Order: sequence, then structure tokens, then C-alpha cells
Amino acid sequence: MHDITVNFFKEDDYSCDILIEGLPGVGQVGKLVAEHIIEELDAEKIAEIHSIFFPPQVLIDDLGITRLPNNEIYRYKGENLKIMFLVGDFQSSSPEGHYLLTDTYLNIAEKLGVKKIYTLGGYGVGHLIEDIRVLAAVNDEKLKEEVESAGAVFTNGEPGGGIIGTSGLLLGMGKNRDIDGICLMGETSGYLVDPKSSNCVLKVLSNLIGVEVDATKLKERADEMEHFVEKVKASEKASSEEELNYIG
Repeated sequence: MHDITVNFFKEDDYSCDILIEGLPGVGQVGKLVAEHIIEELDAEKIAEIHSIFFPPQVLIDDLGITRLPNNEIYRYKGENLKIMFLVGDFQSSSPEGHYLLTDTYLNIAEKLGVKKIYTLGGYGVGHLIEDIRVLAAVNDEKLKEEVESAGAVFTNGEPGGGIIGTSGLLLGMGKNRDIDGICLMGETSGYLVDPKSSNCVLKVLSNLIGVEVDATKLKERADEMEHFVEKVKASEKASSEEELNYIG
């Protein structure tokens, strides 16, 4: 098995204008956004990526059938915009793999003619949030104005420690190839899958790329999660009151 294998399903003109990355991460924020857009736009799966840098395991479906993990490339061809999506099962399990896989993703993007990259993720703050901000980072100062106009914010020192993994490296390594890069990070507790944060990121991304995406299903998932969180809060409050009564 090669370190990294890219398999396009057929030879075709898969030219794309932009890349949207939504691999697994904090709160699965970026993953939810990218997969939701793929579903709503009925994007076509055009390639799979396998690698020894993914965790050493197989995944098991509902029927008990196993498969190796992989990441996937989808493509949407609209009237005015062609989009390449990068989604999948895992990021790399090693620092070296992060760099080599990101280099592969950029090779694919360049081959398809991508001129701008949008990476999506969550910014874990360690507690539940009511008013969610979408934080942003860019690899060129000229991009800041359009990102702020779309509803994202730039803050000093956030996220602390920078952007780890593919979402960050695509911006850093993409700049070396003269590809513009924008990262959108929705605030999230980091404890749960967070469709509410994903919905906020989707709004900003839609403003940036000029593509309207029906957010109904994502909002429904967010409402379900909100209901679950409220039940957990109520349960914790009841347990706390019972403990106080017992002590009293």
C-alpha cells in the first residue's frame, strides 16, 4: 500500500473554482457544514483518498461490513461557481501525515484549477454558548474585508495556539502556492457535536461564496441538540438540588 493513494473514478474535466474543506474536528462543526452543502447541492463524488496516515483501523457499517477509512472529493457544478469539497473519515494520526496529506490535497486543488480555499472548523471554548461567533483567519490581509462583511470576526489571540491540522495547513501551505485561504471557525463547547455552531458557519460561508443553501435540516438538528442540552441542564440542576437537600 502506498503512503497516500488518490483514486479518481473516471477521467473527466473536473475543473473547480474553490475548495471547501470540512474534515472531522472540534464539535464536528466543519464536517457538518460541508456534508450538509454536499447533500443539499447534490454534489458528485469524484475521488477517494486512502493513506497509511489514517488511524490503523477499519470502519463497520450497520450490516457489520468493514471498510478502510478514506477521505473523499466531491464536486458541484453551478451556473457561476464550481466547488471542490474535501470531506471524510479522519485527519492524519501523525504530524508528518498532516503535511503530506495537505500537500496531496493542494496538488488535487491545483490540478482542478482552484483559486481560493475555505476551511471550516470549530473553536472549542470549554462551555456552552448562547451567542455564537464565527471567528476567521486568512492567509492574506486583502481577504479580511470580505470576510468581515460576510459576518465573521477577527480577534487578537483567538484561537490560542493557532489552527491545528488540515484547516490551518491548507492556508499556510496554500499561500506558498499563491492560493488564497480563509478559515471559518464556529464557537462551540467542544463536548458535543454542534449543529448550532455549524449553522452559524454556514451562514457566513454562504455570504462569502454567494450560494444559497437550504439550512432547514441543519436547523432541525440544532434544535434537537438544544433540546438535549436543556434536558442535561435540567437533570444536573435536579441532581444538585437533591444533594443539597440531603446535606441539609
